[in-house]
Amino acid sequence: MKLSLSTLGLPGAGLPEAIRVAVAHGCDGLELRLHPDTGVHVGLPGAGARRTASPAPAQAVAQREDPPADRPRVRAAVSAAGLEISALAGYVGICEPGDDGPVIEALTAELLLAADLGAPGVRVFPRGEDPAIGARRLRAVAREAGRSGVRVLVETHDAMPTGAAVARLLDAADEPETTGVIWDLLHPWRHGESPASTLAALGDRLAYVQIKDAGPDLTPVPMGKGGVPLEEAGALLRERGYEGWASLEWERTWYPQVDPVEKVIPGAAAWVRRFS
Repeated sequence: MKLSLSTLGLPGAGLPEAIRVAVAHGCDGLELRLHPDTGVHVGLPGAGARRTASPAPAQAVAQREDPPADRPRVRAAVSAAGLEISALAGYVGICEPGDDGPVIEALTAELLLAADLGAPGVRVFPRGEDPAIGARRLRAVAREAGRSGVRVLVETHDAMPTGAAVARLLDAADEPETTGVIWDLLHPWRHGESPASTLAALGDRLAYVQIKDAGPDLTPVPMGKGGVPLEEAGALLRERGYEGWASLEWERTWYPQVDPVEKVIPGAAAWVRRFS
């Protein structure tokens, strides 16, 4: 496994600081949250931006350092640090009720951004319970995803928190070359699905793993200090021969009272070493 750091754990820090922290703690990559905090969003100028009308985020966000100003510079800055972009963490709701057009447009813009940055996948959320809606939209973007070499990665989250639920969505879409699943270790477990059941449901759809631990009220805690069955999940992944990304998603953006991510990375790195 390769260790990535989600920039969700560095609210307001900007891309240069995220790169610094990742390098200092021996990470292999960065999972870039699509938000002004990171300096990375679909409004960045570059090749893909010329082919989409999707606007840059409107809100101004204070940053500690000026981020790279366009897509080539973002890609070059990450590469120059010896890191990879493991995924772009977008917020499109692939099953969200409503018209297909805005969802397809937003996701297409993120696929173009990922292609420009060299990211292999874009994270989406379910945001709805009807797999037919999401399947239709996944098929609609499949040509663009295939052309750009970027996969749409559906996270086990919100209305489809289990591996079984997301597997049904991807089965309905029937686009195995351009889709995959992000297994967030927290959500299936807290909805009663064991790691073994999650992994069995996902099968070869598993493309990415987000690692974290949490207390009873879901507040993030250091790895091994909460209730998430990290040992069981790690052993199953090792048995499977999983060699993909394990991204530390330290949710300090939503829980500003928790420790800085730098205090948690060593535990995540030890977990990756133990189960690789």
